[in-house]
Amino acid sequence: MGSVQTQATVSGGFFRALLEFAASLGADREALLAGAGVTPDAFADQDARVPLAAYKALYRTGEALTGEPALALKFPEATRFEQISIVGLICQSADTMGGALKQLNRFSRLVVEVDGVSDGPRFQLVPREDGLWLMDRCTVDDFPELVEAALARFTCEMARHYPDFTFVLAAHLTRPRPPHAAAYAPILRAPVTFGAAWNALKIEPAWLNLAIHRPNRYAFGMFNGHADALLKSLEESKTTRGRVEALLIPLLHTGELAMDDIARAMGLSRQTLYRRLKAEGVSFDQVLDALRRRMAETYLEKLSVNETAYLLGFSETSAFSRAFKRWTGASPRGRKG
Repeated sequence: MGSVQTQATVSGGFFRALLEFAASLGADREALLAGAGVTPDAFADQDARVPLAAYKALYRTGEALTGEPALALKFPEATRFEQISIVGLICQSADTMGGALKQLNRFSRLVVEVDGVSDGPRFQLVPREDGLWLMDRCTVDDFPELVEAALARFTCEMARHYPDFTFVLAAHLTRPRPPHAAAYAPILRAPVTFGAAWNALKIEPAWLNLAIHRPNRYAFGMFNGHADALLKSLEESKTTRGRVEALLIPLLHTGELAMDDIARAMGLSRQTLYRRLKAEGVSFDQVLDALRRRMAETYLEKLSVNETAYLLGFSETSAFSRAFKRWTGASPRGRKG
């Protein structure tokens, strides 16, 4: 059994978009993947999660293979947020830019998980005597491209959709002035101060009330529902129960679902796993039973009772039928209609 990744992640859509962009600049696609240490199936689904470490390695490999040190700035210039992330679709469907910013903060973890922002929004508005600033609170010190790409995403999307609106008045970056410093101002569309105390854009306050072209309330609600489910799944994957379920799902059909094996795959002793699950208010058997019930209801929408029983690891269909009646009070054949 493989282990479950619990470190910070980035969406499969963003990983794939960066890969394709670097390849469009002449980098060999296979070399990029080798440098990142991932295979195509890891990001085949746009909503899949790829380790942030692999995303960072992709940036580093892309910069080296393309000879383009400003890859992080040019990536948002060449790609559309709404085409590579559901979060972009949600932002585009909001009424105003201020509303879009609230949604971006709400769902930003679906794009990329970062440290240092657990106590508030990642993108924070900071009023100062010299104006209104939009601060990126991300604190990945050894990965400045993450912040630079995020701030450039703001300016590039604004330039793309509202070319006549002056959005940014100044830009501050904590990184020391790099050799390719001249590339920053044209993309951030403002004078840039390096070695600053924070990563932030000084913005035109009227931006918050700027109406978004053709907002779609129906699409907004639909996208929000999907994003809420994705966010819940991401949060659950960080719990002990979520990690256990992730390991159990591909093994259900085998019937080999021993707690000792799952604990070993997580790098824990059986007793430690027991204690962690107990702290979350469940036992291993309860997690397995609830998972089987949830998967049964999903499978029965498309599969036969016999097929569902097999996929859930029941040796006899009758045993599955008894379990299903215990769960729901009804026969699985009745559920099939």
